[in-house]
Amino acid sequence: VEINFNHRKPTDVIALRLVDELKSVQIDTKKSRVTIGAGLPYQQMEHGEIARHLPALAQAARTVGSPQIRSAGSIGGNLGTCSPAGDALPVLSALDATVNLQSAEASRSVSVHDFMVGVKRNARLPGEIIVSTTLPIVSGWQGYAKVGVRNAMVISVASCCLVVNRANGTIAVALGAVGPTIIRCRETESWLASQMNLKTKATISANLLQEFGDRIANESKPIDDHRSTATYRRHAVSVLARRLLTRANSQ
Repeated sequence: VEINFNHRKPTDVIALRLVDELKSVQIDTKKSRVTIGAGLPYQQMEHGEIARHLPALAQAARTVGSPQIRSAGSIGGNLGTCSPAGDALPVLSALDATVNLQSAEASRSVSVHDFMVGVKRNARLPGEIIVSTTLPIVSGWQGYAKVGVRNAMVISVASCCLVVNRANGTIAVALGAVGPTIIRCRETESWLASQMNLKTKATISANLLQEFGDRIANESKPIDDHRSTATYRRHAVSVLARRLLTRANSQ
């Protein structure tokens, strides 16, 4: 898009879509982790083993563009662009994913939180390519939701991923499109863990649910732009987070 609008004029463009290694999937149940090649199309994440182990990622993949876009778009594209509206990025943040990079000289792995450094900026060094991302398999519940100006073929106005780890009684909430980069709501996560036992499903009081949503909204940093207003975005992430938490305790 940036090339089409003359925002960027690269002297060379290298197509990586024929590099099979970038489309690999490694599921290691012993180490409870999944490594997904940076070039694996979203279409292949919607169902099957990836969807079984990483349901929030599958849900996010299904919201990306159209079938044609999902057959070509990938996590590597989201990470390379690092737009705060990238559909996969809140999932990577909530799951504390690792980004794996490779250059001619060396390879390295970076926490996704350190990789996303600002609006459409990342920590990739010159000469490096994104080869894969590694995500943990979490015991518990996870979900993703977003809102836009229509139901399909839409860039997020606001998005949210929520992961409840039943094994250790923790929760992770990550917000998209409401800040310069993906926002992890760590203060709200700690607060909720102190208010309820997250190791088991429990009925959530209306007051607790409302305060949870209010705290999520307060951690967001939205702006007014041509897609939406800051006020609506703040309201939207509150609603999305409350809906996901309700589902987590009812499913």
